[in-house]
Amino acid sequence: MPIYEYRCRECSHEFELLVRGPMTPACASCGSAELDRLISLPRVHSDARKERSLAAAKKRDVKLGSERTRAQREYELSHND
Repeated sequence: MPIYEYRCRECSHEFELLVRGPMTPACASCGSAELDRLISLPRVHSDARKERSLAAAKKRDVKLGSERTRAQREYELSHND
């Protein structure tokens, strides 16, 4: 079930649509069936990009973890009865 991008010839509205079986797409704005299917670029994920994303996520998680630890410690010290 591919998702296609379309441009309406009548109103120039661009939209995406999930096309199922023999379904005939229509413009989401004006209802016209006079559409041009646009060429979409596929998303490509390389190993290098995946590594950079994982490194950034780990760095973010370490920072959030230390902030949570500091906040927990401050809470415990301020509520020490």
